[in-house]
Amino acid sequence: MKKICIVTGTRAEYGLLKPIIDKVYRSGELELQLVVTGAHLSPEFGMTYREIEDDRYPICSKIEMLLSSDTSVGITKSMGVALIGFADFFGNHKPDMVIILGDRYEMLACASAALAAKIPIAHIGGGEKTEGAIDEAIRHSITKMSLLHFTATDEYRNRVIQLGEQPDMVYNVGALGVENIRNIKLLRKEELERQINFRFSAPTIMITYHPVTMEMMTSRDQFANLLTAIDHHKDISIIFTKANADMDGRIINRMIDEYVEKNSDRCVVYTSLGQLKYLSALQFCDAVAGNSSSGLIEVPSFGIPTIDIGDRQRGRVAARSVIHCGYGVSEIDKALQTALSVEFRSKLREVRNPYEKEGTSCQITEIIKNTFHNGIEMKKKFYDIGE
Repeated sequence: MKKICIVTGTRAEYGLLKPIIDKVYRSGELELQLVVTGAHLSPEFGMTYREIEDDRYPICSKIEMLLSSDTSVGITKSMGVALIGFADFFGNHKPDMVIILGDRYEMLACASAALAAKIPIAHIGGGEKTEGAIDEAIRHSITKMSLLHFTATDEYRNRVIQLGEQPDMVYNVGALGVENIRNIKLLRKEELERQINFRFSAPTIMITYHPVTMEMMTSRDQFANLLTAIDHHKDISIIFTKANADMDGRIINRMIDEYVEKNSDRCVVYTSLGQLKYLSALQFCDAVAGNSSSGLIEVPSFGIPTIDIGDRQRGRVAARSVIHCGYGVSEIDKALQTALSVEFRSKLREVRNPYEKEGTSCQITEIIKNTFHNGIEMKKKFYDIGE
């Protein structure tokens, strides 16, 4: 039995990883070592590790790291605390492989500790571009620390190879989030409305907005412009989901709370909807707005528009249903008008989601098994494209 450590630090990440967690847990060849960290363990972000316990997956370890600060200093210190925690975990539990998804700073600490411990890393989500966030540099750094790579499109696969990774270790398997949409039984409208205490009686927009960590314009100013723009559309209902534990995330969350309190007749806010309620809500929303990766990856599969604001997701592959706009009030307002127009919505019936492939989680699990069968060589040779 090969010990597979899967690490999750946020509610969204766990939802994406869940099918892989399940397959490893039920495998006769692999032993699950599930580690939770970051926002999962924070009361402010909903103590979402309880969702994992409710799903009855055994948590091998809880690694505390989240300090009560969203400044650059506080986040750097959190990474230091996490690095120590992962060093202890790897030393005590000695996994045969670590699976990391994405590009958050929690995962950079995990990857650094695994690299020093000579534990092979399987990285999901490499090769993507997000020019407005520090995630861009973190993602590529994790790629260089990893042995095995699972990308969501051919373009992203080519970019990982461009970084010097061996082509036979880089697999385009599609996006886990899109696979989840196809495999989860979503809630009916009446059941969802009861669970979230909200009625879909008017045109509804889901808004998720995260800090843009590489921008000079402050998160407060950016988000204030979005709130001003939606004030121009009083006939629209809004479902807010709060920002993650990023730099300045608390500023955005306070602004959401204040706005919802003043507009409680048409707005609601949730710290965490969880995967099932989030995906179920998308069925009944008329559009999604903000700067979350979900707007580009999962939302196109529902045939509704995404308003992608600013540069946080700049560089990602996007479906034709995605409307890119700047931070200005007039730009956001124009994008809202377009997204809700009959003309634009009529074009979305045949939109293809570029992130969709069959059996993403099955492919990942089987490739990991085969990698062990074939033997793992930790030394990597840099792949030069021109050779």
